[in-house]
Parts: sequence; structure tokens; C-alpha cells
Amino acid sequence: MSTGFFYSYHLGWTRLDAQTLLGDLEAEGLRLSHPATGRTVLVSQDAASAGARSPVTREQLLSIAGLQRLDEIGFRLWVSGAMDVLVRVRRARRGAVAVEFGLGELPPEEQDRAVSAIRRTIGRASVLCIGFVVDRRGATSATDWDGVVIDGAAPLDEWPDVVAVREEIAAAHPQLAFLDSVGHSPWRVFGKSVLSV
Repeated sequence: MSTGFFYSYHLGWTRLDAQTLLGDLEAEGLRLSHPATGRTVLVSQDAASAGARSPVTREQLLSIAGLQRLDEIGFRLWVSGAMDVLVRVRRARRGAVAVEFGLGELPPEEQDRAVSAIRRTIGRASVLCIGFVVDRRGATSATDWDGVVIDGAAPLDEWPDVVAVREEIAAAHPQLAFLDSVGHSPWRVFGKSVLSV
């Protein structure tokens, strides 16, 4: 069974953007440190050691999240108690950076809280967000979202709750160009949950 996710795409990603984004997420109640232990951990993303955890300080995580020396990192954001969101920050195509939030098995109320916090945070001027996708069920996990949001070309076989792309990407995409959408600068926003995002 696939799990839900929220992916956002950013241009001009720097260490300061990473620090601002993570600081804003913390201000929204998504914490970098475990509520009981106070530990912050990196989560390995490579196939050989997937899921392995390495403790780091908050400052170390904020420093490496800018991807100046790495192509990707993974870590957990704590929603409450033992509930968390697995986050991966990675280099994507054409100089973009993808920030991927795995909604896992969060109960509906906590998922709503996390999605709302992430949406408010990624739309702020501190990070140039060129698009995002929200799929609470994970039905579109096999979709090439880099190809949709960055290139405006990958096909959509299934539909997420919401997808937002730049105006020029929406106009160029073979499916999105013909669908109803809502303008929410700098994006065209598509999907059945547009008004709730």
C-alpha cells in the first residue's frame, strides 16, 4: 500500500533557504528533535543502509540541508508524540531541489495538521517554490513528478489531491493545459482539494 506525500520544488536553493524552511516548519509545530529524547537524526536514503539513523545536532542538520556538499539528505520531522514525517531533500533536474514529505500512516487529523503546516511554509517568500503536489493516499507515487512540475511533460495516469505548477508549465503540459485550474500566484493549481490547500 502506498502512503501519502507532499512534494515541493524549489529553485535557487541555498543553506539559508533550508534554514528558513526548517525554522518555519518548527514554528508551525513540526519539530526536528524527537519530543521525548530531544534527538535529531539523519535517516539514510541509500539502498544499502536505507533507514539507518545517525544522530546530529540541530545546527549540523540545518547546515547540510542546503545541499552544498551532498545531493540528498533524509531526516524526520515530529508532528506529535511518536508520529513523524519522513523528509528527503534532494537535487532534482534543471537546478531544482525537491523537498519530499512522506505522510506515512499519520491519522487524518495529524495528516491535515502536517499538510497545512507544510503548505503555509513552502509558500512564503523565503523559498522560491516553483510547484508542489499533495497526494494524501499515495495513489500517484509512481508518477514522475519531477517531469510534471519541472519539465511540464510527464504524463499523469492517476490524479493527486492537488498539483501546483508555474503558469508556463501548466500551459505546456499536454494534460494540464486543458484542465480547469485556479490561479494562485505564482502557480496554476489543479485538483479536487484546491480550496483546502
